[in-house]
Amino acid sequence: METKARNSIKKGVALSLMVTSVVLVLMMIFGVIMLLNQGNIVKIPSQLFYKIMTIHGTGMIGIAALGGSAIMWYFLSKYIHLNPYIFFTNLILSMIGVVMILVAIFVFNFSDGWTFLYPLPSFSAKLNGITGALLFLFGLLLLGVGYLVMYFYLAGRLIKEYGGLGKSLGWDYIFRGKKGYGPPSAVVATTMVIIANSVGILAGATALSESILNILNPNFAFDPMLAKHLTYAFGHIFANCTIYMAVIAVYEVLSEYTGRPWKSNKAFLIAWNFSTLFTLMIYTHHLLMDFAVPEWMLIIGQIFSYANGLPVMVVTAYGALMVVFRSGIKWDFTSSMFFVSMFGWVAGAVPAIIDATIVVNHVMHNTKWVPGHFHTYMGMGVIAMIFGFMYYFNKTEGAQKQTGYDNYAIYTYFVFFAGLTGSFLYAGKISAPRRWAEHLPEWTGSDQVGALCGSFIIVAALIFTIRFFIGLKSDGRVTSATDKTFNSVS
Repeated sequence: METKARNSIKKGVALSLMVTSVVLVLMMIFGVIMLLNQGNIVKIPSQLFYKIMTIHGTGMIGIAALGGSAIMWYFLSKYIHLNPYIFFTNLILSMIGVVMILVAIFVFNFSDGWTFLYPLPSFSAKLNGITGALLFLFGLLLLGVGYLVMYFYLAGRLIKEYGGLGKSLGWDYIFRGKKGYGPPSAVVATTMVIIANSVGILAGATALSESILNILNPNFAFDPMLAKHLTYAFGHIFANCTIYMAVIAVYEVLSEYTGRPWKSNKAFLIAWNFSTLFTLMIYTHHLLMDFAVPEWMLIIGQIFSYANGLPVMVVTAYGALMVVFRSGIKWDFTSSMFFVSMFGWVAGAVPAIIDATIVVNHVMHNTKWVPGHFHTYMGMGVIAMIFGFMYYFNKTEGAQKQTGYDNYAIYTYFVFFAGLTGSFLYAGKISAPRRWAEHLPEWTGSDQVGALCGSFIIVAALIFTIRFFIGLKSDGRVTSATDKTFNSVS
């Protein structure tokens, strides 16, 4: 029975990675289309641009979360028994939600951006009809329900296994002087994600419900500032938790490759506990331009945005260096992607911390400086971890071998991603606005460089994806069992 459950988990993870890899490539293509339009290389209607912008932002974060959850589920199942049907429940609800969002955007012309800031959806409903707005909002709500089902289930399993979420975060070792090392890093990281992301999703669900009620009955009015707080709390926490799920693979795999366990010592546990708290607090750095926000909240947003870069990021990046140092590690696709992803994470945090400074934020936050930081963090951090795990999964569960194409793809991916993020940061420096379909001539140079770099990134991502699918096909046990498992769940 245990073997059957483990096999079902593997099939669920394989299916999630298949969906993740395909959607990632599609979202990258959408991103390049926007850059080509801003760079005046191709011209598309403005409404189509904002539709693409809406799906690019929503889809990229959503699919990174799906890939991260596959990583989290795969490694956590090594330590505690998990019911694979819970994972499939989240996957199915996510896919239904994605279809609803796609229909809302491309059939019913919803184009308010991922932020769905109240009361914009009601304005969109008046302009294009309520169907598109409601499909988008309910689609996001369904996505949140899927993740809450998974998180609440995992919380129950961790409580049963460790005696409480505090214990699975290592409180016995931090506060009660328990000797030795705390729970496995996968357990600690999962606990942090459960706490932080459940709060974030509930905040987002509240904002979504407000907009839905307002569309159905305009007499229901809400405080727009409160709605914005709820929305950005959701968006910031959810985006951050994608990397906190994905980084579990770095802990597990680098330890395996080097033969050096990544132990949960007291410093590691304290770092993750601080990060749990800070992640819930620092969304306010998105509101530094809002004069109506209480000053103490803005100060929190600035100070703790600085502090949040230190606990997990420094411990993890330093830990990766120490685990690898003089270990005789054999560098392959997986270890290379994971190790360089640490650079992406750290490098992406630097412009984020700069932007979190109030006087800088007032000038830079509505420029392409912000996508510059975010694409560094996501593309060279989270997404690199997911691609690295895809290769590891095929190598471990199948028989995939590294080729020269893989080496070429790694270099191409990181060199041109550095070029893409550099073009964004430079565009922010010259005050090119984000979220604008039309750019002035003095801004288009950076857009054109970004589009060129993005095209090479797509080539690398296609190689990653094709190689992943070939690896699955070469191991008939994975593909056939995946089909059977998914059909039985459906």
